[in-house]
This record gives sequence, C-alpha cells and structure tokens, in this order.
Amino acid sequence: MRIYMKHKIVIFFISLVFTSFSQNVYCQQNKVGNWLIYFGNLKINNKWNIHHEAQLRNYNFIGNMNQLLIRFGIGYNISSNLNILMGYANIETENYINQSELKNSFNENRVFQQLIYKNKYAGFYITNRLRLEERFFTDDFKMRCRYFLMFNKPINKMELTKNAIYLSIYDEIFLNTKNQIFDRNRFYNGIGYVLNSSIRFEAGYMIQHLLKNKTQQFQIIAYNNLNYK
Repeated sequence: MRIYMKHKIVIFFISLVFTSFSQNVYCQQNKVGNWLIYFGNLKINNKWNIHHEAQLRNYNFIGNMNQLLIRFGIGYNISSNLNILMGYANIETENYINQSELKNSFNENRVFQQLIYKNKYAGFYITNRLRLEERFFTDDFKMRCRYFLMFNKPINKMELTKNAIYLSIYDEIFLNTKNQIFDRNRFYNGIGYVLNSSIRFEAGYMIQHLLKNKTQQFQIIAYNNLNYK
C-alpha cells in the first residue's frame, strides 16, 4: 500500500510538470520568458545566517532583460525550523510601453521582513514563508504581503541528500495593502538535482497571474548553502 501511494504521488507531481510545460509551449498568446536565479545562504552559526540572491529575468530565453533583482538579508533561527529575517532588495525594471518596442525603465528599493517555517511530513519537505515588503519608488511608496508554500519530494531517495532527484511545486500569492488588494499569484512546478550537501539545481515552469493578464517563465535555479566555519 505504501509503495502504491508513493507511486501515485510521483505520478501526480510529474503530471503537474508536464501540464505546465505543455501550457507554456503551445500557448500562442503569451511568450515564455526566462528567469536565471541564484539563492545563497551563509550560515554564521546555529543562530545567525545571511541570505543573498540574484535574479535575471528576461522576456525571452536570454538577452532581453525585464528585471534585475538583488536581495540580501540577515536571519535569526528562533528554533531549528523557524527563521526570521530582515533584508533589502534593489530591483531594476524595464517594461515595454503599450506593446511597442520602446521600454520604460525604473528602479525600486525594497525593505522586507519575513518568517520561514520548515517541516517534513510523509516524505515531503514543506516550506512556509510569510513576507512583508515596503517598496520605495521615485515618486511612490507601496506595501505588499506575500505568502509562499512549497513542497519538495525526493523520487529516487528517501531524503534530499547527495545525488537525489526531486520534484518541486510551489504557489505564492501577493496582496497589496491598499487600492487593488490582489497583486499577483505565482504557480511553479519543476524538477531538481542535489549535487552535494551544499549545492542543488532546479529547472521548471512558472505561471504568473496578474490582475489583467498572465505571464509564463522557464526558470533555472541554483541553491548554494555555505558554512562560515
């Protein structure tokens, strides 16, 4: 019975990956963009850590930039699976103007606070993240709340250890604090590989629902966990 249930779970995740893939490849109305992402975490000791990341978001596979995001923060472990973090992000954005070839460029400075809770249940690695953002533009200020829920499931091993292959799925909703409450929702599924205890790679598709339209991105992600000692 356990083996049967595990097979059903794996088939379910694989179906999500291929469903997302087919939606992105054959959809004629929306071009597929590409996000190249690096997530890093430097463990100072059992209590403190430094998060750092960089994201290059392109309208096409590469070479037509939409956003460049740099983010870092300092975190503190309340317990072994609960972390609070405060940080800063700088985002350079280039948006097309009314579907023309012209772009409008603007910069955003962002301060954020977040709470991450991680646990494991029935073979799933589960991550919950609640984030509050204060967003500073040249002539505006906005606040936004985000909730992120992710599941990772190893398929060739019991744990996310060296040489493990795993399936990943997440959903994140963004809510503004004034005016139009709903900002966007991101749904992602992909497949990953654990190189060693520090490094793992992941690739997948994300569908982003905005208020009036939808975008789609192919993501290539690298995770790097460093230890100060």
